[in-house]
Amino acid sequence: MSKQKNLIVVLFIAIMALALAACNAAQAGGTAAPLAQTGSTVSAGGITVVGQGTAYGQPDQATVVVGVETFAATVAEATTQNQTTLDNVMAALTAAGIAAEDIQTTNYSLYAEQTYGENGPTGIAGYRVSNQVNVKIRDIALISDVLAAVTEAGANAIYGVNFSVADPAALEAEARALAMQDAANRAASLAELGSVSLGEVVVISEVVGAPVMPYGGGYAMEQAASAAPGISPGQLSYQVQVQVTYSIQ
Repeated sequence: MSKQKNLIVVLFIAIMALALAACNAAQAGGTAAPLAQTGSTVSAGGITVVGQGTAYGQPDQATVVVGVETFAATVAEATTQNQTTLDNVMAALTAAGIAAEDIQTTNYSLYAEQTYGENGPTGIAGYRVSNQVNVKIRDIALISDVLAAVTEAGANAIYGVNFSVADPAALEAEARALAMQDAANRAASLAELGSVSLGEVVVISEVVGAPVMPYGGGYAMEQAASAAPGISPGQLSYQVQVQVTYSIQ
């Protein structure tokens, strides 16, 4: 039994020796396959830049907050006076061509105003009611006339004239194209400075900013305006940022 085991061990050693010799011969007489072909370039890096584009345009619509504030000795008197005046304002807006869907209540408040003495509150002086509506004016040429009409109808508070573009798609497209061109210019400059060749675009991401618009401050009036106020719509801008990654060669 032990002789058979010894014979098996000897045969195993002999087979391993022959296999090792054959492997060495193959390595000595053959040529190993190359890891990479000559002339190819592998790069895990790239150039990432942020380009910005800004397009300018003329506003063609506006929104304005129109308010009516009243003060009276009782709640009933204050609310009745306020509603009567607001009805007149709403009629003036309709006559100026403002559609009902372009008028929206944005604030309504009612509070008591107290009188004060040396030791603190002494009573109620009366009640103040404030009612405000947001008005969208789709024809920018009508802004001054609309403001004059509502103040003549009794509105005594106007807050902010905000201009905008009804369809900003064209301005956004222009800003986007300018942003991509800016990114390409920046990437080309960096590639030249880094002594590399710019490759294809591999990643693009976009950030669209809110339009930068001219803004008119609020003002209050105790009496009706005698003439249409001067309004300057100015110019607004749309900004687009793009982050672009280019491969390098």
